[in-house]
Parts: sequence; C-alpha cells; structure tokens
Amino acid sequence: MKIAIFTDTFAPDVNGVARTLKRLTDYLEKNNYEFRVFAPESTKESMFSSHIHRFTSLPFFLYPECRLALPNMLQVKAELQSFRPDLIHVATPFNIGVCGLHYAKKLNIPIVGSYHTDFDQYLEYYDLQFLSKVLWKYMHWFHKPHRKIFVPSNETLEQLKRKGFSKLRIWGRGVDCNLFHPNYSHNEVRHNYKIKEKFVLTYVGRLAPEKDIDTLMNITNQLPDSIKNDVHWLIVGDGPSKEEMKKKAPNNMTFAGYLKGTELAKIYASSDLFIFPSPTETFGNVVLEALASGTPVIASNSGGVKNIIQHEKTGYLCEPKNVTEFQERISELLLNKALRENMKKEARQYALTQTWDHIFEELLKEYEDAITEKDQFRYA
Repeated sequence: MKIAIFTDTFAPDVNGVARTLKRLTDYLEKNNYEFRVFAPESTKESMFSSHIHRFTSLPFFLYPECRLALPNMLQVKAELQSFRPDLIHVATPFNIGVCGLHYAKKLNIPIVGSYHTDFDQYLEYYDLQFLSKVLWKYMHWFHKPHRKIFVPSNETLEQLKRKGFSKLRIWGRGVDCNLFHPNYSHNEVRHNYKIKEKFVLTYVGRLAPEKDIDTLMNITNQLPDSIKNDVHWLIVGDGPSKEEMKKKAPNNMTFAGYLKGTELAKIYASSDLFIFPSPTETFGNVVLEALASGTPVIASNSGGVKNIIQHEKTGYLCEPKNVTEFQERISELLLNKALRENMKKEARQYALTQTWDHIFEELLKEYEDAITEKDQFRYA
C-alpha cells in the first residue's frame, strides 16, 4: 500500500495536526509502507526528506500554524504519476488539501480525509461568526468525494453527523508513555523555574483566543486566598495572546515558552494539576500527555476532551468559561491529597491503554477498506 498525504501543516510545526501526521509517517516508515507528504514550507528548521515535498506558503490568519501554500501543480502531478499511490489522505481543507482533492479526482485515486480542527468554533473568538454558513458549505463540498472522513473523538463525530456528514470513522490519538511518565525528578523543574510555592499548576498549548485564554487568566487571578499564595503557574506554549497574558499575569506565573520532548515531559510530571479551559478541541493531545504523566486534568466539558477525561476519576470536567467551577475544582484537589493521589494513579493507568501502534494499525485497516471499496465511487 502506497499512501500520499496532503496537509497544510507538518513537522517541525508544533500543533496537534502536524505532530499526529509526523507520528503516522514515522509508523509508516518503521513498517516499510511507502508514502509521500505534500506540505507547505515550515517557518521552523527545515526537515529534508525525499518523502516530503514542500511549497512556498503564507500564514493562515485563523491559525498561523496552518500555512496557505502555493503548490506547483505540475510538480505535484508528476510526482503522483511517478509514485502511483493507492490512496490519497487529505488532512486539511486548504490549498494543499484542495490540490490533493483535485488530483484524486483527475487521476482516479481513492481519497480519504481527516477532520482535525473545529474552525467553526474558532470564528467566535475572532468575531467572524457571520462566516459560519459559508464555512460549512465549503466543508461539505470539500469532504463529499472522500470515501471516509476520520475524526479524533466521538464528540466530533456526533457534531459532524448533526451537520449532515456521513462516512465518518474514529481515528483516535495515542500517547508515548515511555516519554510521558510520572517518574521524572520534580526538583529539577522547581530549580529551573525558581518555584518555591507548594503546588505547580500547568497549562500547555497555543496561547490564542480560541483556547479561551481569557478564562485561564481569570482563574489564575481569582483563586481563593486559601490557596492562591501556595500555587505557581507554569504556562508552556506560544502564540498571539502571549504578550497580553504577560500584562495580566500574577507574580506567581512563569512563561516557559515552547517546549518539547523530555523538557515538556518533566513539566507535566512535576505538576500537581493540569488546567485546560479550551472549549474548541477536537481531541486534546496535551490532555492525554498530562494523564500519561500522572497529572490530573481540570478541563472544559466540551469537544474531544470530554471523551478523554473520566470525570471524578482522572480529573474534572467543568462548564466552559465557568471560572468559579474551575476554581472550586482546583481548590478541592489541592486540599485533598488522597483524592489527588488516586486520580494520578487512574490517569496513568488510562494512558497506558492508549498506544499509537494500535491506533495506526486500525487506521491502516480503514485505508485498505477504502481502497478495496466495492461500490464504484462517483465524484460530484
């Protein structure tokens, strides 16, 4: 089976889509599957590979980590004709994705797609709700030819069903439990960030409006006096809201910037709680990483996150934007060590069941099924 992947974001970009696709291509390479990736150039360090074809691009205003590429259509066509893929997987609905859709139709190659980002919810945070109908009309047109549409969670699947989509399949996410685990030294993180407070509360993710950073900052500034002085906040990530957050930040907040690998894993493991108010996640990779690190999560009861957290077992799900409820749950867990320790164990045990290899094995079965689909597919 030979697979061509078309995406508007790919490693070394740091968002969830790019990281998931990089894990997929690593798995394909490890298991001797041939593949090609068509993606925009990256603003970060270049990753040269004969498997990856890059194109000049511009940032997309709603999500700068997704690039609007200017693909060389003749070059793409020549590579596809030479490579002769059995399947095209389109991961994003922008320029590169449309290019993949075009050649799937033109060259009669079976096509599947994946839905990673809920851009409709993003519109609210940029005062662009009036574009919602246009967006959904475009999404229907874009996904109509796909033999399967992969979504990361049951919540997203049900949402798209309500919008009239069909051929939906779950493509879940895994976590590297050898990298993310609870057994790192907590003293190292405390020393590096000069943390003297009793508890460490952490947020990891893009610092942008759609992550509901406003709610996060309201939580940090309005914690009850009984715990406020015992808490240190670690904010990991970067984005357009960072400077505004710094202006509102309390003295007990540290901005660690973007981290990855072991440095990120150490912060998860050294945290007493992971706080994640974002209501726009189709999955929430960082939530699963926190759980693998034995860190209970307090998050919004929205999107794909609600399918990961077992309420009152591995963490708490709060009403989105409800600052008071977040504060109450934080206080409850910080003041109840026995409950917190039990949640830590449950979080780690759950994460151990979420392996990438199993998830990719299931995806490849879905690929094979799409390729061998008996009913001849007709493009609209």
